Amino acid sequence: MTDPVGKIPSELDQLPDRDTEETAEWAASLDAVTKAAGPHRAAYLMRRTLQHAEGAGLALPKLLETDYVNTIPTAAEPSIGESGGDEEMERKITAWNRWNAAAMVSRGAKHGVGGHIATFASAAWLYETGFNHFFRGKEADGSGDQLYIQGHASPGIYARAFLDGRLTEAHLDNFRQESGGEGLPSYPHPRRLPWLWEFPTVSMGLGPLSAIYQARFNRYLTNRGIKDVSSSHVWAFLGDGEMDEPESTAALALAAREGLDNLTFVINCNLQRLDGPVRANFKIVQELEAQFRGAGWNVVKSLWGNAWDELFQLDTTGALVRRLREVPDAQVQTYQTRDAAYIRQDFFGKDPALVEMAKLLSDDKILECFHLSRGGHEPRKVYAAYKAALEFKGAPTVVLAQTVKGFTLGEGFASKNANHQMKKLSVDEFKNMRDLLELPISDAQFVDGVVPYGHPGADSPEVRYLQERRAALGGPAPARRTQPLAPLPAPADKAFAAFDKGSGSQSVATTMAFVRLVKDLVRDKETGKRWVPIVPDEARTFGMESLFPSLGIYSPKGQTYEPVDRDQLMYYKEAVNGQILNEGITEAGSMADFIAASSSYATHGEAMIPFYIFYSMFGWQRTADQMWQLGDQLGRGFLVGATAGRTTLTGEGLQHADGHSPMIAATNPAALTYDPAFAYEVAAIVKEGLRRMYGEAAPGEDRDVFYYLTVYNEPMPQPAKPAGVDEGIVKGLYRFNTAESAGLSLPANAPRVQLLGSGTAIHWTLRAQKLLAEEWGVGADVWSATSWTELRRDALEADAALLRGEERVPYVRKALEGIDSPVLAVSDYMRQVPDQIAQWVEQDYSSLGADGFGLSDTREAARRHFGVDAQSIVVAALAQLARRGEVRATAVKEARERYGL
Repeated sequence: MTDPVGKIPSELDQLPDRDTEETAEWAASLDAVTKAAGPHRAAYLMRRTLQHAEGAGLALPKLLETDYVNTIPTAAEPSIGESGGDEEMERKITAWNRWNAAAMVSRGAKHGVGGHIATFASAAWLYETGFNHFFRGKEADGSGDQLYIQGHASPGIYARAFLDGRLTEAHLDNFRQESGGEGLPSYPHPRRLPWLWEFPTVSMGLGPLSAIYQARFNRYLTNRGIKDVSSSHVWAFLGDGEMDEPESTAALALAAREGLDNLTFVINCNLQRLDGPVRANFKIVQELEAQFRGAGWNVVKSLWGNAWDELFQLDTTGALVRRLREVPDAQVQTYQTRDAAYIRQDFFGKDPALVEMAKLLSDDKILECFHLSRGGHEPRKVYAAYKAALEFKGAPTVVLAQTVKGFTLGEGFASKNANHQMKKLSVDEFKNMRDLLELPISDAQFVDGVVPYGHPGADSPEVRYLQERRAALGGPAPARRTQPLAPLPAPADKAFAAFDKGSGSQSVATTMAFVRLVKDLVRDKETGKRWVPIVPDEARTFGMESLFPSLGIYSPKGQTYEPVDRDQLMYYKEAVNGQILNEGITEAGSMADFIAASSSYATHGEAMIPFYIFYSMFGWQRTADQMWQLGDQLGRGFLVGATAGRTTLTGEGLQHADGHSPMIAATNPAALTYDPAFAYEVAAIVKEGLRRMYGEAAPGEDRDVFYYLTVYNEPMPQPAKPAGVDEGIVKGLYRFNTAESAGLSLPANAPRVQLLGSGTAIHWTLRAQKLLAEEWGVGADVWSATSWTELRRDALEADAALLRGEERVPYVRKALEGIDSPVLAVSDYMRQVPDQIAQWVEQDYSSLGADGFGLSDTREAARRHFGVDAQSIVVAALAQLARRGEVRATAVKEARERYGL
């Protein structure tokens, strides 16, 4: 038998109650109200009391949900006119934008290129109110606000740019037709339309995640004294369906924890995703409210339009509010498409008090409320929500705006489950839309059934108003501008040359070599402050703890505690102006940091040099979509895959064994992928990357790239840098030594093989070179293949040049020119990685790699398992030579037996 209500054990039972009689009186009062006025009145009084307590500054847990009503009452709404706005003029502008967005997509339908109409139709006022009153352009301080536009709403942004004179009809007619050079990308895409779009957002979930870290990076820039961007505000426009993506809500707690009141999420709650309702049997607004409130965000709900005010005034019993909370979203969508009689029966007929209320309402009033009147469709309510968001301090704000998907597009679109896939309206539907929007477009303008674009004229009151509002807010938006930045001065050669002499007898991992290089570079007087070290809570794994006390870990609160290791040299130091971004266990958050820093040269006119160091297995495999986002956003910087390779991380096993990251990276056109073997190669690649991305770029050279370097945790002796290898390091291949230069004795006319190794594999290759000479009388030249991918990229460009009639030889072919011996390529990755160059190697080509799944064991055992150790290389080389008749056929079997293979 359970305890009665009120007797259930409570966490309060363990706290002393200094006046039990007073506590009992409060409980009795609540019981009396419940009995006399009903539970709903009692709940109302409790909530009023809690609100009063919160306003008085009492520390109480907040309610996670509020009623299904607007946060800001109509009587408390500010007027658009207070900021110089003209609501009627904005209505006309929004009407033109609605029309042209729909016309652009419909006209493109004849080409079969697709497009989306319904999303912008629901969100038009969410954007227009922002553009006219809130979104700051870049002309004032070079930064302005950062706008993450919902991908499927892009036609509406193009329509506004057309009205503003930034786009022409020809541009609109080339929507989703880019190959001719004058087209518009389907979604926000900086690489395709770099003067307009700043942030690619249609890979849903990445926009909200990136917006949070962009707002955080803005604080980082300000706190570090790089640039004061405290007036910049980040606006992320999202769909309610998009919030199902885990990345959409992954960093909500971070935003609240760091008090990012420079961030506002605007979630367009049209209650529909791509195939149907977002929460058919539930209420997505209430779910999101609880989620954001629980994470510590300020929540502003704008659900109902002014037409509902009369109904709420009639709701003296609370029955209307109760009914709104219980009706599931899918039923709300149904009301949108049904007549007044159905709504009277299904909505109002469930409660006697609502039946009486409905008797006071005309059919037209009911249809106005349920078909048209939504908070997201009324500019005054949107304005009030945005103003409240900007004025709220201490936490980020989410605006939950309820809309109708397909609003103003007619009965065939509004709230239909299939409207996301509907690409055009008929001529009659357009004419109905024209009449609804009161646009001066005549029937005669529909020539041969083609819907016309609409424009009131470059000198019309609408266009003048639009441009005046944008001028007052700092210029056009959205806009991406790359200010003419002076190249960053190159760091002193001393930092790079430190690795030229090698490490002598000391064994050094390339991971440590990279960290040492960075330690020297961040000390550079000119560019040191621009480095942004990013690490996902593995700094000690990568040997970066030495950077903690010198650079500090960024924290907006500084260090409010005494670190446990304060008496140690490399203690854990947090600081408001800290340089390191140590993100905790989140590769996705770290990548979002990297993206914000890597594009700061455009967003804020401040070039930053981010490097993000991570377990290579948990980079491209886990967050490759963000690497594409990085390339789309034209980001620059260094991604560093540490503890790289399939066999170098002893004992960790399958989940930590990276045998494929260079292959995944090779699919990204913006990624320059390198697998350096030696410390001096790491230095040479970083030096070249700094020149290309931040220094004096060569004519025609693409600066909008990023580098992916693999570095290893296996300590090895680092050799001295041979003369004249810099070009080969950068291009991807150079001869490290020959058997003769390695001091190996060979018989006259000894058979010869070319061994190409990358990364840590070159060390096994060098051991194989010695075994081949000493035990089999075979000479081997060892080549360092620093980048299979760059060799392939160069070869592809050479092939394309030949098709244009230009004479060009791939670099890999020139490097191996004149060699009449087989080539064996070896990698600690799957064979597909070295096989990228196979078709351009004229010699007999073969490869070894670590294909399959990883496993836990020692390095030596793992390499034997995958057949990439020195002895396996020897056997493979002998097999190639035996096929050519250059060694006896039995040598292969003898070698296998000798080495136990």
